[in-house]
Amino acid sequence: MAKNLCGKMIPIKELDKAYEVWESEDGTWKWYCLKKNQGDDEKPYASWFCAVSSPFTHGGYDYGDTYVSDIKSNAKRIK
Repeated sequence: MAKNLCGKMIPIKELDKAYEVWESEDGTWKWYCLKKNQGDDEKPYASWFCAVSSPFTHGGYDYGDTYVSDIKSNAKRIK
């Protein structure tokens, strides 16, 4: 089994160091990947711990695990 190179948590205050950043097509949602819970993002239930900004966070972020497939189906990678 391959080692998970993105398994170490990036501190929340260091979003500029996120492993990946994804943005919705209209630019209103942004996902900052702070930790990958699996080494293989293609697994059906692969998840990332993310900081997410949206119109509902009013300039802040919500934090939690998100399915990779949900992010990839609604956004494009910008970093």
